[in-house]
Parts: sequence; structure tokens; C-alpha cells
Amino acid sequence: MNALMPLGMVSDFPSENQTKETAIGAPAVEIDDAPKDYFVERDGQKFAGMHLLVDLWGASRLDDPAHIDAALREAAITAGATILHSHFHHFTPNGGVSGVVVLAESHISIHTWPERNFAAIDLFMCGACDPNTSIPVLQAAFNPERIDLSEQRRGRVY
Repeated sequence: MNALMPLGMVSDFPSENQTKETAIGAPAVEIDDAPKDYFVERDGQKFAGMHLLVDLWGASRLDDPAHIDAALREAAITAGATILHSHFHHFTPNGGVSGVVVLAESHISIHTWPERNFAAIDLFMCGACDPNTSIPVLQAAFNPERIDLSEQRRGRVY
């Protein structure tokens, strides 16, 4: 992980790759090593996972990598995801942030334009995770005036 430090901010809080945080303040539980099918079956469809594209308009705190890291981690935990690693790059002292939280279930990524009070966030999760539960966390963290949301079921099996 130290090799990534010159490229930007690497979280000081990577999760223990073999544990799953179930809620803020809750103890971690061991992950079952048995092979699993992480495809989802819902409404008669089978698919790899749900991908939410979230545009935040009129948002704040979009130039603070530590705040963004904490917010996206909380969003991941709230959705039931397992955090593996996070990395963020701050373009200038008052500029935008690009970053990703890598999940066992996929990822959360963000790109911010503080000069426009805009952030583009991708929430892609498979298995039992529900990325929709992350939306209130993002609202609380960035206080947007408006949220544009689109949803895709990725990897649909026909």
C-alpha cells in the first residue's frame, strides 16, 4: 500500500480483508470461505449486481478527501458491503477529488467538481448488498440540493 501513497491518499483504515463490518460500532464477523454465487435473483431476474449512478448537485465538502473517504466507507458498511481498500487523489488544495472504495462486492467511486458543487458517484454492488441504503448516508455527508439517480442491473442472465 505504501507504493500508492505518492499517487494520492490511501486510506489509513483499510478493513481487515477477511472480516465484514456489519454496522458502525458493531463487531466484525468472520467471512465464510465457502464458494458462493454472488449473482442476485430479484423480480424473476438473475443478475450480477445493482449499479447506481448518483449525481449530487449543490453538494458540499467535495474538496476534503478524508471526509469523502469516511462518507463512502459509511455508505459501504450501511449497504452491507465488505471494504477491501480505498484510494483518493486530491487534485489541488481546494480542488476536486477522485477516488474509489474497493469492495469484495465491487466498488464505490467518486469524482468531484467543488467549483460546481457537483459529485458523480458510482455504487456497484453484488450479492446481498443494497446500494440504495447508501443514498441517505450520501445525503447526510454532502448535503446536496438535488440528487439525480439512475439504476442498472448489471450482468443480467437471459
